[in-house]
Parts: sequence; C-alpha cells; structure tokens
Amino acid sequence: MTQRRILVVDDEIINLQIIQEYLEETRHHLELVTSAELAWERLTAEGAPYELVILDRMMPGMNGIELLKMMKADARFKAIPVIMQTAATAPDQVREGIEAGAYYYLAKPYEPETLLAIVRAALVDVDVRENARQEALAHVKAMELLDNAEFRFRRLDEVGPLIQVLASLCAQPESVASGLSELLVNAVEHGNLGLSYAEKKQLRLENNWEAEMERRQSLPEYCARSVRVRVARQPDHLEFTISDQGQGFDWQRYLEFDPERATDPNGRGIAMARLMSFASVQYSGCGNTVVATVRA
Repeated sequence: MTQRRILVVDDEIINLQIIQEYLEETRHHLELVTSAELAWERLTAEGAPYELVILDRMMPGMNGIELLKMMKADARFKAIPVIMQTAATAPDQVREGIEAGAYYYLAKPYEPETLLAIVRAALVDVDVRENARQEALAHVKAMELLDNAEFRFRRLDEVGPLIQVLASLCAQPESVASGLSELLVNAVEHGNLGLSYAEKKQLRLENNWEAEMERRQSLPEYCARSVRVRVARQPDHLEFTISDQGQGFDWQRYLEFDPERATDPNGRGIAMARLMSFASVQYSGCGNTVVATVRA
C-alpha cells in the first residue's frame, strides 16, 4: 500500500486519537492539527502537499465549512478530496458541506470500517486525477486535432487508460478525469454487471468490491457486454456520450445530493461529477446512456 499524506483537523484531541487509531493499519502519514487556522498554515507551508484532508465541521474560530471553501477557491488545493466529519447531520447541514466541496460527509460516531472505506475511495480519486494529469501532458497536442472518435471497452481495468486519453482533450484534465471515472465505472458496474447500490455499499464496507467485480466480469452473462464512448468536439464544448448494455438504473435519484446517503461510501459520484467536472450531465431512457459536456 502506497503511503499517503493525510491532514486531519479536529479541535478535540480524543477525536484525533480515534482517527489515528482507526487508520493505523493503513500506515499512511497522518498530520494532526486542532484548528482550521493551523490547518491552513500547514496547507500553505512550502513543500507541504497533502493527498487527503479529514476535516471537522464545528470548531471554534474558523469552522470546517469556512476552511473547505477557502481550499476549493484556491487552485493549489481545489483537487484535494475532503472528508467532512461532524455530528451535524440535519439534511441542510449535510447538503451545505457536500455542496461546499466535501468529498464525503462522515457522521459521528462512526465505525472504523466506514472511515477506512471512505478514505480508500477518496484516495482512488486522487490516483485517477494524478494519472490523468501525467498522461495529458503527453497527449494534449495531438488530441487537440481530434473532432470525433468512438471507443469501446469491457473491463474496469480498461477505464484508467481510456480516461487518460479522454481527459487530455480538455483544458482541465484533472477535474474532468474524476467525473469521467464516475460515469465510466458506473456504466460497467451498475450497467453491464448489474450491481445494485446496496450491494456496492456492502462490498465497499467489506473491502471486497474489486474481487466481486472480477468475478462478475468473468460470468458468461456479462463477459461479452461492452461500453461505448463517443466524443464530439463542438464550437464551444466537448460532448461525451457513454452507452452501456445493461438494463439501466434509477438515475434520477443520483443527479442531486441526497443527505440520507451522504454517509455511505458510495452514491454521490454522479452528483459530484455534475458539480465539479462537467457543464451538464444528462441521462436518457432507462439510464444506460448519458451525455456529459465540458466547456471548450
């Protein structure tokens, strides 16, 4: 497991110790601070990059929401995923935290497995963004010449290389890569492989998601299914059309943040893609076709 630098912010020492204990087995490098002001000092210190922030919402002085908004307004920190942890779980409070840019909303008290699942999911997003950034540097000049293209893939391990190519078409490949990852993975797991929301939640909590995806991808009823991705360059935007061969899903439920699902380790990807990656995201029919646009 690659060691990551994680900044943990909470004004209660006992809460910092609990998080440190829960994440001990991951062997990530944790830096613990007791205020948002100290967190901002750490973030802005020279040579202090972090790959994840676990942030308490309610603190004296600057609160977590204020720090989160400062981070998302600063290009240096905008891409860092933030896990907001708090006892404030009213729907409006949850919605405020997520719409301010929190990657996940973790309601206190929580089990170790929940924190571990959410941290793993957030760090996967970090890897997607970084890989897209690196590959985009190599592809961007040639890809500027592309007007229309169509790609087809079947397996989840093919998503990463395809995202690198697709994101390199865009002016901000890192943010678009995250949204494309959500839509392409969704097309495979919930589309072609028929994974339900409840099944994915349980698999994430048990850390068995990858094994189950491998199993389903080998089954006769699923192994021949593919996802098609069409790209079209318009005068003022890029258009990505993603179609799978599944039976669709209830996509209307996932276009907006639902506070009741905010503490689950899955279920916010489509809404986050709409908010952070694309100008628009539109599903059609039963939900096995989606069109996402990026401004040129």
